[in-house]
Amino acid sequence: MYTPFELEMPRSLADALDALGKGGDAAATPLAGGTNLIVDLRAKRERPDRIVGLGEVAELKGMEFGEDRISIGGATTVSDLLHSPEITEAAPSLAESARLFAGLMVRNTATVAGNIACGSPAADLVPPLLSLDAEVTLTSAAATRRVPLDEYFLGYRRDVRRPDELITRISWPRLPASSVNTFYKLARRKGDAITVTGVAVTIVAAGGICTRARIALGAVAPVVLRAKEAESGLEGRALTPAAIDEAAAAAARAASPIDDLRASAEYRLHTVEALVRRLVSQARDRLA
Repeated sequence: MYTPFELEMPRSLADALDALGKGGDAAATPLAGGTNLIVDLRAKRERPDRIVGLGEVAELKGMEFGEDRISIGGATTVSDLLHSPEITEAAPSLAESARLFAGLMVRNTATVAGNIACGSPAADLVPPLLSLDAEVTLTSAAATRRVPLDEYFLGYRRDVRRPDELITRISWPRLPASSVNTFYKLARRKGDAITVTGVAVTIVAAGGICTRARIALGAVAPVVLRAKEAESGLEGRALTPAAIDEAAAAAARAASPIDDLRASAEYRLHTVEALVRRLVSQARDRLA
């Protein structure tokens, strides 16, 4: 049994934002795909007085593929990503994370904004989006602001979104031709498994020199994060085995994993270093 709550089902973004904001400090809880929230409601970990359902809000859906930038609605589902040839071409890491995301029924309902907003350190879509330099658009009834995803998370399940705001869009710049963008999810089984270690990498190179590096790590810290020391250690250098080894070690230093049922902290540190070394080396070989 659920704890009783009031359910509102607005049909427009304006009505949804009004519904979210009218409670003041006791703002309503937004419900998109519900693949996390429904579980928490059943377990009584969440006891909202009001829920605003977003399933009928068309403005939150759809993808835009501009010449310089890609933008997707917050209610874009994981299956939408998986079935989009444009996403596969422009954001390979995101397409790969969608392919490995839970099971078919979950993919059909889970949304990109929901995966971000849940704040899980093991959120599969977040490392690829971080590696793409994504930003989120936060919209309230009064204003709209854009926040780099790298600045969105404040701590374990804490973020900068205010109770009256929704993640309405997620966008990122197109990658240049001389780039590789990839993602690897390590889990205890192939399908429908929570991540043990997730690594997303973007490498851009020119003339044999790395001009941009993005290395994002999932499930190895209280939040999904970028290994910025590792990134800066690669930029401006040739991708030699020594440089890649240094970056892999730096990425492991950025992690602060815990022991849990899926893996030990020691194992996770080992896999961060190994996966970063592997993905950066593969990117170097592909760029060559």
